[in-house]
Amino acid sequence: MAKRSVSKGVIKDIVIVVVGVLVIWLGLTLVFGTQNPFYVVASGSMTPELQVYDVLIVQGHEPFEDIEIGDIIVFNRPSDHNRVIVHRVVSIIDDDPITLRTKGDSNPASIPGTDFPITEEEYIGKVVYTLPQVGYVTQLLKPPINYVIIVVVIGIMIVKQLTKKKKEKDLTISDPVDSENQDTIKELSDIGKIEKDSEYSEYVEKSEIVEDKKTDESTKTYSAEATKTDEKTPEKDKEE
Repeated sequence: MAKRSVSKGVIKDIVIVVVGVLVIWLGLTLVFGTQNPFYVVASGSMTPELQVYDVLIVQGHEPFEDIEIGDIIVFNRPSDHNRVIVHRVVSIIDDDPITLRTKGDSNPASIPGTDFPITEEEYIGKVVYTLPQVGYVTQLLKPPINYVIIVVVIGIMIVKQLTKKKKEKDLTISDPVDSENQDTIKELSDIGKIEKDSEYSEYVEKSEIVEDKKTDESTKTYSAEATKTDEKTPEKDKEE
């Protein structure tokens, strides 16, 4: 039962991470207008402007007809479309349809089939931002290191779930004892209160009885003195 709970928790965490990544990626795709807005420079053909492992952010919403000479663009190699190229536009060789010629900054000349002819079909987007040397991270994530990282992440998720279950179990065990102790303390407190109230009531009753007795004795004494006074008064009148 515990294993099922742990596996469900791990699967839930993985699903949350995957969904989060997909949402972020889709958001970036919509913002930049391309399926992949990030590209890593893999060769030195654009040095010193772009260095190997620089990460490029590409804007696909930039219309192809608005591309000007001097812009750095990302495009599929026109000869076979099996490689992505990042080069600078050096000339417009045709206006209908618009066809461009590019060249790497460090290359001596444009390469046929690679740098031209570039039409809208090959165009991916215009480079708008450069993140220097961030691409080293992608090298670290190559096999087998990426598999090790995935295993470590999953291991952390499992440990997290086990710790969470253990804490919940400890709380479940400790809670009834705490509540029972609290109830016992409350009951003892109530009993003590009742006993104190009883003692106080008994004390009050005894005090009232004593006071009544004192009052009765005082009344009797006063009555006796009054009677003696009354008895002496006629004798005095008689003598007079």
